[in-house]
Amino acid sequence: MVRLLIVDDEMHVIEGVKSDLDLAQNEISELYTAYNMRQAQEIFAEHPIDIMLCDIEMPQGSGLELLTWVREHYPETETIFLTAHADFKYAKMAIQLGSLEYLIKPALVNELEAAISKAKQKISKQSELQHVNQLWAQNHPLLVERFWMDLLDQTIPSHEKVIKEAAENRNLIYPETTTFLPVLISVQRWHKELSLREEKILEYALKNSAQEMIIQQVPNGQMIPIDRGKILVILNFETYNDELLEGLVRSSEAYIASCNRYFYCDLCCYLGNDGYMHEILSIVQDLIALDKNNVAFNNKVFSLIGKSVSHEQIILPDMKVWSAMLKKGTKEKVIAGATEFLENLVETEGLDANLLRQFYEDFLQMTYFVLNLKGIQAHQLFCDGLSVTLSHNATRSVTDLLAWIRHTIGKAMDQAEAVEEATSVIESVKQYIAVHLDQSELAREEMAEHVYLHPDYLSRFFKKETGVSISDYLLQERVNLAKQLLSKSDMPIGTIALSVGYSNFSHFSKMFKKVTNINPNDFRQQQNGS
Repeated sequence: MVRLLIVDDEMHVIEGVKSDLDLAQNEISELYTAYNMRQAQEIFAEHPIDIMLCDIEMPQGSGLELLTWVREHYPETETIFLTAHADFKYAKMAIQLGSLEYLIKPALVNELEAAISKAKQKISKQSELQHVNQLWAQNHPLLVERFWMDLLDQTIPSHEKVIKEAAENRNLIYPETTTFLPVLISVQRWHKELSLREEKILEYALKNSAQEMIIQQVPNGQMIPIDRGKILVILNFETYNDELLEGLVRSSEAYIASCNRYFYCDLCCYLGNDGYMHEILSIVQDLIALDKNNVAFNNKVFSLIGKSVSHEQIILPDMKVWSAMLKKGTKEKVIAGATEFLENLVETEGLDANLLRQFYEDFLQMTYFVLNLKGIQAHQLFCDGLSVTLSHNATRSVTDLLAWIRHTIGKAMDQAEAVEEATSVIESVKQYIAVHLDQSELAREEMAEHVYLHPDYLSRFFKKETGVSISDYLLQERVNLAKQLLSKSDMPIGTIALSVGYSNFSHFSKMFKKVTNINPNDFRQQQNGS
């Protein structure tokens, strides 16, 4: 449906057109009329007009003047001239101004309808084209993102000609002189525990901030999510110079400070070298390696430019000394020694991810060795959620490794001190037995797990401190409880047997008689008689 405006200074012409046109058949939803240029302008100001049917010679402004004004202010409106002048000069001017048709009065109805139909077809095509352009504008960032992701995933081979063809197939045209500079943004840690949904929301906020604080500071740029907590920004320049690099460093530093303050995280920015499109994959891989090896610094901007790789041999500390300290329980000196060693490497920039992992593995081995000497089961001691999380993050950075060291040494030595306090361990085992007397399969391994000790070590330790084996103590406690129930309750003997961990009545009677020299039934009768 279209909206039609008829402009003519002769009323009978307007009325004649109105009577000749079948509005429904010609899909005209609204029909407006004006008798001069001023009235027509007022209608344009108040209503959208798709087609204008206009005379040329009118008082207060000709149709040609009106068309000039319409083309300037409402270029989407199609104009059809309906005039009594067959002068070629007028027709030429009308065509030059963008008139769609030039009809001579009195025009036949079929000629008028044909002109209106032609105008509707053109409007429809323009509308479709506008819609396509809108879709292109909306989806263009996604097409660019998909192109770079395919390039980085090597779905598009890193050959100059192939990459150029792939870009052109996606209608991504860059001048041959254009160079690109990738910037990797990597979250190192969150300052508070987050759910996956909260983390996604904050990552979205990080992207928006990067768009505003980094990308908008340069002529052009594209943001690409490449991994959890990692964003790749690809900037493109016609000309790249030191001034642009300095500005990029400043905006990256401001971005880091803002994110550190408002989005509860530590993060670093890694600036690559500028290069042509086919060189970007290699530069991005260098940035990822730089991020992986940054285990020492937080909230900092790094640049590949002038970055050299150190080949100096680093000797790890002899952990025998630390092991001896842990045996004696001097945990603070061990933590201080590890902290000093790692911080010295940070200051000399001699620490990378590989060396950090080597240190972690050696320290872990030393700690577990000491725990084994003390009979403590490390896999039981460190199975809680916090210990698992700290261990998982330990090789990411010096900050995370030191947090793991403090936690691990603290917990290990606290348990070692508890083991050395015999009363504490023995009472804990006895309490565990008392609570679980009704379990028929109360194994030594379960008790050892309860106090984080090796089963063999616990057996020796328990007998040394109490003078009886764990199995004999367990039997004695079961019989003692059975004696109390036999003498002070009217529970059936079979139920009492189950209450003290014996599902087999005969076995219960045998064990009871072994300890008391009397069977359970006789014991109950004896107690009732007395």
